[in-house]
Amino acid sequence: MLLTTNLTFCVWTLALTLGAYVVCGIPFGFIIAKRKGHVDVRTVGSGNIGTTNVARSVGKKAAALTLLCDLGKGLVWMLLARWVLAALVFGGDAASLDHTTVFGASLSLVYMGCILGHVFSPFLGFHGGKGIAVGFGAALGLWWPVALGLLAVFLVFAVPSRYVSLGSVCAAASLPIQCALWGFPLISVAPIVVVALVVIWAHRSNIRKLARGEERRFAFHKDGEKPEATDGSDQGGTR
Repeated sequence: MLLTTNLTFCVWTLALTLGAYVVCGIPFGFIIAKRKGHVDVRTVGSGNIGTTNVARSVGKKAAALTLLCDLGKGLVWMLLARWVLAALVFGGDAASLDHTTVFGASLSLVYMGCILGHVFSPFLGFHGGKGIAVGFGAALGLWWPVALGLLAVFLVFAVPSRYVSLGSVCAAASLPIQCALWGFPLISVAPIVVVALVVIWAHRSNIRKLARGEERRFAFHKDGEKPEATDGSDQGGTR
């Protein structure tokens, strides 16, 4: 019985992780910018498909919709994964998936699938966003205090400086630490470390610009303003 349960658990975890990769790979920023502003957001500004570049290239409404969709896809998939594992593997016992248990590691793997899907979107030739909005949404489904901690770190660094990238990198770097402090076992923290490294890697061009004092501060696109062409520095997987 135990062997059957463990096998079922592993199969469902793998299926949900792959599903997270596909669903969270949907490039909402790209789709919304095309429909709302008739702009290929990959060719303007930073070349990124996320909320910040949509805001700069298209405007507030498109940015808000992008943020909502990216956040939502991570949250909805994590909640679905939690429900499926609890219902089909543990007979409805959601406590079995507590973040402090070994079984809770399955949700960390699904969380990793969400971020990898967004950063390496299968719909855009394995290029994508930088994983911030989807990471926050998915963190709400992983363990909501971690999500609030990420938001706090982001705001502390991003609001005073108006550098979204600075807040994003600091939040990503704090993620494994926060999970460890909340009692995630080592097997659960390992996928979280991968997530943090991927998100920081996705911001590598921003980090270089911050170091040189060349990073752009956050600002919304103004009506009638022509989007600035990308300089190509964010190409190669971080768009």
